[in-house]
Amino acid sequence: MASVTEDPTLPCYDIKSAELSLVSLLLRTTDIQILAKALAQQMAESPGFFDQDPVIIDVSALDLAPGELLNLIDLNDVLRQNGLIPVGIKGAHPALLEFAKGLGLVDGSDARVRRSVAIAEPQAQVSTQAKEPLRADEAQGALVIDKPLRSGQQVYAKGRDLIVLAMVNAGAEVIADGHIHVYGALRGKAIAGARGNTQAQIFAQVMAPELISIAGVYRTSENALPKDVLGKVAQVCLQSGPDGDKLLITALQS
Repeated sequence: MASVTEDPTLPCYDIKSAELSLVSLLLRTTDIQILAKALAQQMAESPGFFDQDPVIIDVSALDLAPGELLNLIDLNDVLRQNGLIPVGIKGAHPALLEFAKGLGLVDGSDARVRRSVAIAEPQAQVSTQAKEPLRADEAQGALVIDKPLRSGQQVYAKGRDLIVLAMVNAGAEVIADGHIHVYGALRGKAIAGARGNTQAQIFAQVMAPELISIAGVYRTSENALPKDVLGKVAQVCLQSGPDGDKLLITALQS
């Protein structure tokens, strides 16, 4: 039986403003097969990284000719198969925008994007040793790891901070949507603000990483850290300037 208000003068619905957390997928290729392989590799390396997240498809980086369409039908299927729910499109020319609207996507031109999720060609898979199950506890909303991470092991703190109470060895990878704290040597990869949180930071007792990244801005060991921070107690944050974002790495008092 339908539920009906007793007062017939009241409206049968209300319209209110609402906010929804979105991710942005910045396309750099029109080849859907390449995208599918890259997303499959992302999911294999970081299970649960996308968890039915609504996504804006950003085509502004593609060199599309006027009137040239993108295979949005197959793209939508690939995104849904990998835990992303397409809701809009950004940077589309009029013909592509009309095509997208016909598929139920909205015009996301006004969407404010803090950091796009760029999908490029998948990297070659590197064989690793079998990953051990890791014992993890929650403390104050953070994911806490209390044992060393060996090469090939990966931990992802979805939607929270990550605290590692031991060493992160070379070849290991720690990822968090928030901050990363390593109370030991950081010799592997550390990716903070994985979903675009530009306020995230990385802290390490011994800063000697293979790679550090905050909200998509990264630095590898090929660009050696300054001597005053390499192997020292240090923190990494994102600094914005006229030339764009860059990582600021500073030593801390031990």
